[in-house]
Order: sequence, then structure tokens, then C-alpha cells
Amino acid sequence: MKETCAMVLSAVMAMSLAGCGGSKAAESTAAATQTQAESSETTAKKETESETSQEAAAEEKTELIVFAAASMTETMTKIAEMYKEVKPIVEIVYTFDSSGTLKTQIEEGADCDIFISAAQKQMNQLDISAAPSVNTDGLNFVDGDTRFNLVENKVVLAVPDGNPAGIESYEDLGTDKLELICLGNDDVPVGAYSEEILTGLGILKKLEADSKITYGSNVKEVTTQVKEASVDCGIIYATDAFSAGLTVVDEADKDQCKQVIYPAAVLKITKNKEEALAFLDYLTTDDCGEVFESVGFSMVK
Repeated sequence: MKETCAMVLSAVMAMSLAGCGGSKAAESTAAATQTQAESSETTAKKETESETSQEAAAEEKTELIVFAAASMTETMTKIAEMYKEVKPIVEIVYTFDSSGTLKTQIEEGADCDIFISAAQKQMNQLDISAAPSVNTDGLNFVDGDTRFNLVENKVVLAVPDGNPAGIESYEDLGTDKLELICLGNDDVPVGAYSEEILTGLGILKKLEADSKITYGSNVKEVTTQVKEASVDCGIIYATDAFSAGLTVVDEADKDQCKQVIYPAAVLKITKNKEEALAFLDYLTTDDCGEVFESVGFSMVK
């Protein structure tokens, strides 16, 4: 009887141990399955994130570098904001300065996709197709197939608020009314136009001899001196006078200085020619024409 009880007890214990072992095995299998599922989920998540990252990279903004004459600061800045609605993935980055300074920076290796000059001279100095007498260094930066004339400006005589000196015309610059005038440097388009006007009037050398001329490195500096009444008057562009709220007392006609034409072109050094061409094309639209004309530019047809 004791032997029979012992055998039954042993059998029960064996079954119990077997049950425990099975439970542990099941738990182990379940844990492995969960780990595998989590691993698969992590892999899928990484793949999704990778695809999202690749899509984001494809939508990264193209940076388009535009060198433009200082007199275009207000209009081109507004147009860049408008262009965000047209091409959200293109970011317009401007450098505004005198056309001569911009030309030098391009020549010295500055990154630039588009150049818009306030005169033909500075564009010609970078264009291999221009006359050797102008492009004296044989520079070959301008993509000639993309070059065109964008807008026209006017050269005006502007005075500070209230016009303290009582200057009313270019002819007054040769009288005792004038004590000091501000002009652009001779390597700045507006300075070259100013010298042309004053030479035509036969008063440039006398004004220089009488120390009646001070200079600005670009048209914005000249405009600022007039605005601050540091000088009796200044020769600037109609657009800058408008933007600064200055009074214009005279405007040069075609007999006093050559037309003020702004050429634009894509440069051969660009890495974004397609985007550059698209932006130049946008500048010729009616929407941009309204912006240019609102400050005194006229579109060149």
C-alpha cells in the first residue's frame, strides 16, 4: 500500500513539473514573438522615417543668389516676397550695392546666379561678347542668351525737406545757391550719369575746384545724405527719391544723359540655371511690372 501511494505521488509531481516546464516554454515563445514584432515595428518605423527624410530633401529650398543694383532694393525685396507664393521651394537671396561693386565681387569669385546692373557698362564688363574697349579684361561671366533689358529709370535732382537752399533746377547748381551737393562715385552708374549732366552744363570742374561736391559709394548713400539734409541736394534716381520721400526739383532728359537701362542676365557660374531663368521670366510679368512702376521704373518692352 505504501509503495502504491509513493508511485502515485511521484507521478503527480512529475506531471506538475512537466506542467511548469510547458508554461515556461509557452512564456518564452510568447516573449520571443513579442520581441520579433517590436523589431519589425522598429524597422518599419525607420524605413518610414527614411522615406520621409528623402521626400523632405527633395523639397529642400533652392537658394538663388541675385546681385542687384542698390536702387532696386525696395522693389526687388517686395518681389521676393511675392515669389514665395509662386515658387515656395526657391529662396531668393539678394546682395544690393553699386553695380561697380557687384561687378568686382563677381569677378573676384563671389557666388551669384543672376546679375541686374543699373547700367550697361558693368554688365558689358562681364560679357565676352561686348566690345574689347569695354570688356578690357576679356571676362566671360554673362550667359548672353539670357541677357535682356529689364527696366528704365530716370536721373533726378532731389532736395531735403523744405528745400533750404532754394535749388530748383540743374542750372542752379552753377550758382551761389549751392554750397554742397552729393554725387555717386564715378564708378557707380548714378555717379557716371551725374558727371555727364554736370559736364554738359559746363560746371563739373568748377564745382570740384570749389570743393562743392561730396560723394557716396552707391545711390543709397547719396539719398541718405540728402534725406538727412547733410547737403543742399543730390543727383539720384527717381525711384530712390520716391522711396525716401524726397522732393524732386528737376529730371534729366535724353539730351542731358543717356538712358538709364537696367540689364539682367543669368551668369555662367550658376548651378541653378533653370530656377534663375524662371525668376527672370517672373520679373517680366504684369505683377512685377506694377511693383516696378509704382516707384518710378518703367518696363522696357
